[in-house]
Amino acid sequence: MQQELKSEITKQLIIDKAFNLFYQNGFKTTSIDKIMKETTLSKGAFYHHYKSKKELGLEVISLKVEKRVVNGMIAPLRQSGNAYQIIKDVFTNRLKEFSINEKQQGCPMNNLINEIGNNEIAYQNALKNIIELWKTALVQIIERGKQEHTIKEEVSSQAVATYLISAFEGIRGIRKLYTNDTVLDEYISGLTFYLNQIKK
Repeated sequence: MQQELKSEITKQLIIDKAFNLFYQNGFKTTSIDKIMKETTLSKGAFYHHYKSKKELGLEVISLKVEKRVVNGMIAPLRQSGNAYQIIKDVFTNRLKEFSINEKQQGCPMNNLINEIGNNEIAYQNALKNIIELWKTALVQIIERGKQEHTIKEEVSSQAVATYLISAFEGIRGIRKLYTNDTVLDEYISGLTFYLNQIKK
């Protein structure tokens, strides 16, 4: 039992350090050696848990990147209340919650999509799965908004969901180019204008 716990702690340490390095320095430039140096563990400890960097990468996506999106953008959509207002609050409040480092580094998921999304079908599927989870949650709340009469019935739920995700991820990438939040304020202004068009 003690050995199993130690093994799980070691594995979690590797995942955490790998995520941080992928986020700060990029996936391709982060080697197994660099990850293990950060953990202060031996390279043998890595191969005890993973066959390759690819296997670790997929676990980082499923356990760290997906969790961030679920906690920050998907779970809040499932709360009760005015569907339209929930959508507006989730997309604007989340941007305001990011630290300076998160604004400068961008979205971990989006960074990986841009860096390795078209390299390997396994990475592509893992990252696409997160987008589809997010899209499904958005479609559900948009449909709820239609039933509540807070969102216009004639809007395409799929199209609105895709647009909201694309615009949000776009501004997360663009913000990396700037030293202040003016561009975020402009995005929020544009988002508010767009959402007013679907409001009933």
